[in-house]
Amino acid sequence: MNNILEMENLGVTFSTESGDVPAVRGVSLRVAPGETLALVGESGSGKSTVALAALGLLPGNARASGGVSVGGTDVVGAGEAELARLRGRTASMVFQEPATALDPLTRIGRQIAEVVRNHRDVSRQEAAAEAVELLRRVGIPDPERRASAFPFQLSGGQRQRVVIAMAIANSPGLLVADEPTTALDVTVQAEILDLLRALAVDSGTGVLLVTHNMGVVADFADRVAVMLEGEIVETGTVEDVLLRPTHEYTRRLLEAVPRLTVSEPVGVVHEESEGAPVVELRGVGVRFGRGPRAVRALDDVSLTVRAGETVGLVGESGSGKSTAARVALGLVAPESGDVSLFGADLRKARGRARRTLLAGVGVVLQDPVASLDARMSVGECVAEPLRVHRSGMGAAERRERVAEVLELVRLPRELARRGPRELSGGQRQRVSLARALVLAPRLLVADEPTSALDVSVQRTVLEVIAELQSELGFACLFVSHDLAVVQQFAGRVVVMRGGRVEEQGPTMSTLLHPETAYTRRLIAAVPIPDPVLQRERRERRVASGTEAGA
Repeated sequence: MNNILEMENLGVTFSTESGDVPAVRGVSLRVAPGETLALVGESGSGKSTVALAALGLLPGNARASGGVSVGGTDVVGAGEAELARLRGRTASMVFQEPATALDPLTRIGRQIAEVVRNHRDVSRQEAAAEAVELLRRVGIPDPERRASAFPFQLSGGQRQRVVIAMAIANSPGLLVADEPTTALDVTVQAEILDLLRALAVDSGTGVLLVTHNMGVVADFADRVAVMLEGEIVETGTVEDVLLRPTHEYTRRLLEAVPRLTVSEPVGVVHEESEGAPVVELRGVGVRFGRGPRAVRALDDVSLTVRAGETVGLVGESGSGKSTAARVALGLVAPESGDVSLFGADLRKARGRARRTLLAGVGVVLQDPVASLDARMSVGECVAEPLRVHRSGMGAAERRERVAEVLELVRLPRELARRGPRELSGGQRQRVSLARALVLAPRLLVADEPTSALDVSVQRTVLEVIAELQSELGFACLFVSHDLAVVQQFAGRVVVMRGGRVEEQGPTMSTLLHPETAYTRRLIAAVPIPDPVLQRERRERRVASGTEAGA
């Protein structure tokens, strides 16, 4: 059987102002029909460059050498017209962030229909009907109505399903999936993987999966190729690579993977903190919009974070966890209930009193690229809270404080002169952490701070936060969809569902002995980096889902 993708001695070099930079060297790999090859490695390893090279999508300053064949077409030597016929028909791609892959001003059904008509001679009506059927195939509820929706009207998981619908519209032989589940919660991630698995089995589509999530690799891949500094350092079956790795780099990657286990959590954990409440929500209700279209985001939510403790806030997309965090930050005003911050009523605080309260809160967001101003230097980004809340502080004193917090988060003070885009993802996230800590806050709110990071970088960031919490004593509200990280990092956990608190309690007892079926379903959906055990868990999950459906 011919391979749908063959790479032979692929090399990619980028031309930059400082000279040529080799990104990929001597990469050879193959993907057979119906097979999934996972390409893993840290940021900068070259795995995404290999994925782009497979479809001839490298930027203009890149030079490719060697051979790349997709469905018999020589990609490296192909012209734009030939590549345009290849993409979407013989091969297609699922990108990491569906929000950037979809046109925000065009309805979903029309975008899918356009992909159909670009490669097949069908009428507008036939393409529109096929778009609805594709939405149904990828599990979008009420596909006829959703076809007329805009991307912003869908959840993150639904947008990713739409991107997959577009990718499979013309039954491609090869699907390149670049981090397709990184920003998704565990249950939606499991559903997306089930969908891609069914596509590979039913249609014989080969899949090149680019990911840093070893649990996803164990759940989905047949073979694995590990990349380091532009080269493949290990390749083999998923069982061999994940259970019997031979390269030291592969072993280090696997050791850094957070696992949902019964082991003691990493970092500062207070099962029953006796500290005073730092932030407290009591019976909070939040509703967005008015009239029949209003959405109740929070309904009678109560939670407390005490001094020195870390509380994990978990749940699926749309569960209300980020809204609850924004209420705690004073960014969303509740329509009912009370919010107490450092013992003061946040809803009644105004002017200088409110600014003083909020100066005691630091925030770390999921995407450091979006949260750091690219026009400012690292030092200016970190110093911004000082300029807002410490107007009497001189420039020299600000620079010294910035240098101190950069060193706190394990970054050299010399980085203050560089721009955010000159740093790696892990460095940028630590810069965000430094900015959050520059005012010595009593509360740190971290909203998905590590979900987009490689496992080793994620481990470093979490270790830094834990060490700083031990040293500085701040409380932490940690919002995440990664239950393994929450189990290791948080002393208590609050599980949210549909805007309500499903259950809460000490992390270990709650995740090891959940009281509700919803929490058990969340835990069952977490992939683990053991292909044998993961296959058994998936089979049990599918069987229980079938029984529930019956």
